Amino acid sequence: MPVHPIRLILPLLALPSLWACGEPASEGPPPPSTEAEAAIANDGGAPHAELGRAIDGLFNTDAVGPTHALVIMKRGSVIAERYGPGISDTTRLPGWSAGQCLTSLMIGQLVSDGRLRLNESAPVPEWRRPGDPRGEVTLRQLLQMRSGLRFAKGRPGREGGIAEQSDAMRLLYLDGRDDMAAYAEAQPLESPAGQTFADSGANAIILADLAARVLAPDGSPEARRAAVMGYLQSRVLTPIGMESTQAGFDRAGTLTGSGMIHANARDWAKLAEFLRHRGSVAGAQILPRRWISFMREPSPRNAAYGAGVWLNTAPPGETARLWPATAPADVFACLGEYGQYVVSSPEQLLTVVRLGRSHPTRNAPCTSASERFWRCFRAGSNSSQSRKDDSEGHRPRAPKIVTLTSHAPAWLRKVRSTIWGSRGDDPLKNINF
Repeated sequence: MPVHPIRLILPLLALPSLWACGEPASEGPPPPSTEAEAAIANDGGAPHAELGRAIDGLFNTDAVGPTHALVIMKRGSVIAERYGPGISDTTRLPGWSAGQCLTSLMIGQLVSDGRLRLNESAPVPEWRRPGDPRGEVTLRQLLQMRSGLRFAKGRPGREGGIAEQSDAMRLLYLDGRDDMAAYAEAQPLESPAGQTFADSGANAIILADLAARVLAPDGSPEARRAAVMGYLQSRVLTPIGMESTQAGFDRAGTLTGSGMIHANARDWAKLAEFLRHRGSVAGAQILPRRWISFMREPSPRNAAYGAGVWLNTAPPGETARLWPATAPADVFACLGEYGQYVVSSPEQLLTVVRLGRSHPTRNAPCTSASERFWRCFRAGSNSSQSRKDDSEGHRPRAPKIVTLTSHAPAWLRKVRSTIWGSRGDDPLKNINF
């Protein structure tokens, strides 16, 4: 009896489904975790799932190390926020070298007050002796990490910690810890002032000492500590809204701004917003814009560094600290050891803060994981309009998490008047930057 043709065709039609049973179907990227979904209040225009996976990449990747806190702001509003185990939005976390940015802001206020001079020799008494070549070191060179002073890098520490016998180790924990400025200022020149770049927290220690000498001349350690903290609080921290910030001092009363400044993640985000808004909060210009511009200008000896912040470029032959291949060119950041990122993106109206404990000698996984955020927030077609909204002629938007409003309180109006004068003049206009 002949077989009907349809009976021959039907088994053949079933073969593809049988083969598919033997192989897993092609899968796309995994969905974001429940924790990542809960962290996102508003995707800020980024692909929601991609943003969630980027958040997971920082918290769930072993090579990155523990991420303690992540805060993302878009147009001044918190759009995503997540914390690691045992950490909350009130937990003070160290910025490590990211705190050097606050030292730079404090020095900027002293320069704008006329109490320090950017292009003159740093007023370190020990350097003013006749014939001492360190007398050529200027404030500008200290800020741009090109003082030329000798700072030993040392050998790798245990489990990737601070290098043993490095200046950082000796400053913080060994023979320099009681009077860090004295240790740093005693170092000889390794190269002529201004000629070489060397990333060292000792420069920030010297700058902090200069601030103390100006604010509390011939003062005791207690007087130095009180004067510097009072000035930092009134002229930088309080106007920005960094209310949780705690700063460490050594026994000589010198601010250890190179590593011992703690604040909660939201306050670190306020710092990034302050920088993104070029030194203003709620329409009040706290620090002259020209100082922020100076901080973002490339150091003559390292195009990836400014004056307290890192820039989004990679000098030839060096590894980029940020993301020049992905993020906008105007991105800049305060960076600290162990993977501290306090990042501002003016073009994208974006702030990203990551605080944690990455391996200090293997930052590549953390940098790579952080790069995913810039892929999420690519500049949109309205980026030029966004820049216009934040331009010189427009009042910058105040971050929602900052308690100041456009109706600035009396103390803030007084600070603004002190800095800018009754006519709003720029006190730095006569400084050759």
